[in-house]
Amino acid sequence: MDKSLEKSLLVWLKAQKKACGLFLKLSLWLGMISAVAMVAQAYIIATILDGVIMGQQVVPLTDNAQMVSSSVSIDTYIPHFIALIALMLLRALLAYGRERASFEAGKRLRGHIRAAVMDKLTKLGPAFIKGKPAGSWASIVLEQVEDLQDFYARYLPQISLAGFIPVLILAAVFPINWAAGLILLLTAPLIPMFMILVGMGAADANRKNFSALARLSGHFMDRLKGLSTLKLFHRGDAELKVIATASEEFRSRTMSVLRMAFLSSAVLEFFAAVSIAVLAVYFGFSYLGHLDFGYYGAHANISSSTDPQIVGIPFSLFTGLFILILAPEFYQPLRDMGTHYHAKAQAVGAAEALITLLEHPEPEFVGQVRINSIETLSADHLEVFSVDGTRLLGPLSFELKDNQRLALVGPSGAGKTSLLNALLGFLPYKGHLLINGHELSALDLAHWRQHLAWLGQEPQLFHGTVRDNVALADPTLPDDRLWHLLAEANISDFVKAQPLGLDAPVGEQSSGLSVGQAQRIALARALGQKASLFVLDEPTASLDSQSEQAVSSALNRAMAGKMCIMVTHRLDQLDQMDTILVLDKGLIVQRGDFTTLSNTHGLFQTLLRENIESVADIELVPLSVSATPVDIAAEPTKGDAQ
Repeated sequence: MDKSLEKSLLVWLKAQKKACGLFLKLSLWLGMISAVAMVAQAYIIATILDGVIMGQQVVPLTDNAQMVSSSVSIDTYIPHFIALIALMLLRALLAYGRERASFEAGKRLRGHIRAAVMDKLTKLGPAFIKGKPAGSWASIVLEQVEDLQDFYARYLPQISLAGFIPVLILAAVFPINWAAGLILLLTAPLIPMFMILVGMGAADANRKNFSALARLSGHFMDRLKGLSTLKLFHRGDAELKVIATASEEFRSRTMSVLRMAFLSSAVLEFFAAVSIAVLAVYFGFSYLGHLDFGYYGAHANISSSTDPQIVGIPFSLFTGLFILILAPEFYQPLRDMGTHYHAKAQAVGAAEALITLLEHPEPEFVGQVRINSIETLSADHLEVFSVDGTRLLGPLSFELKDNQRLALVGPSGAGKTSLLNALLGFLPYKGHLLINGHELSALDLAHWRQHLAWLGQEPQLFHGTVRDNVALADPTLPDDRLWHLLAEANISDFVKAQPLGLDAPVGEQSSGLSVGQAQRIALARALGQKASLFVLDEPTASLDSQSEQAVSSALNRAMAGKMCIMVTHRLDQLDQMDTILVLDKGLIVQRGDFTTLSNTHGLFQTLLRENIESVADIELVPLSVSATPVDIAAEPTKGDAQ
């Protein structure tokens, strides 16, 4: 990864830490207090050991160097033992509090980032979301946001502690023995230096790992949704090989990241062990009398002995024990920082995708104008663009007045859905798109959408109950109103037949319902919005003939006296439309009512003929199947019979 890019990503990550609140600072302060308690604990342990071990020391009593033993009562160190136990309990409580505070800091950060991602996706709209597989978005919202946890919960506090704790220990060691302090000071940079060298490629490896995971997630989820179609066309084995290839790529990249993590840990442990060993060798040779430097003129209390093995000892046992106990703790924060270094690499890799999404330009709808109702809707030299700036539609012009219905027809890719997305505020546009004479970009977008009722070809119901889904826009709707909406959508009989009625469960992705039933529940939800403009995108495309008739009749009743813009493939049912716009390659090639266009040579007439022929073929299919009446009765329909 480019260094400037990595630096900018780290700046962004650190700028988000304010979302952690006070918990990040609390974690740091608890770590600092624990460090002070650790130094005090090392002091007490060294004092107790020095007193107990050296309590049976020899001292000169006469001129002829006769030695006797001088014992120290263990009762003398009872206060030390009490203080030691208290410090151990205190450090345990501080460690627990620090873990809790760190987790809460990461939790708040994840909630903040996930909310920002969801808000951004809401603003960008379905036109942008459909540009990637659902699995890719799941990877960003779930895995990549989760990978920020350890960066804020562990890595950021550890950076501060890795500076504070070594300085605290040096401040305690240097007044006792400058040589030991110098050894610690000179060997300390080895660990971060080799940590940086080993971890230089970790961020790039994690970024590639995230990309591989996003591709695998998106590919797998899309294939899972289309599993029936794949089996129908005998493509299961081929897709299995593709998934296996993507899985192998993800496995390889994951192992690369793990190799770096293990290599980093091994290198840090090695240099920490070597540094502690150097310190231990220094004290060992000093106690043997081979080294005589590092102290400030303070000799051991037995230096007056005539024993040549005792006279050469330059400092007490307490000094060596105290410093050797602190030595592992001196390197531990640096080793912990190295252990958590992969958390930084993970966060940098995740931040790239998150920043790309969060900084993606949004359609410019910043107006504040509010309208009470929709009287006119007009387009003048309107051009609609994709989120990346590609022109999808236009220029085109049309006008729609109150109580009028407009149909958009044309081949796939003509720009019909793009026009609806622009009208909903999900795509940028140029030219003029006027609502009651006001530019759409000048309207309060949230208030504008309250006037709309949208129904697409893929009904989106959420996990919950029928009541939850129908009353999504207004949870306070009374039961009688909900039953009225369900009756308008021709689905009340089905709901009444359920044991729980309005509280009948609805599974994720409308599981447990047929497409027709889900579409009519979605229609009831749309009717509950009291909209003045119906925006319909192929509302009957996935339905069988019975469900299509039910939905169409419900729509015709609901749209009485309302404005409507509809995209449809059923051209034979457009006789009730006031105006039909025929689009091809983003331009209007024909316009008029159904009678005029069906009698005029052109694209509409061609599409109408193809539509009638396809409907006739579908109706003739059962006649060409050799089956007994029992077989036909047992065959479930695609719609409500499911």
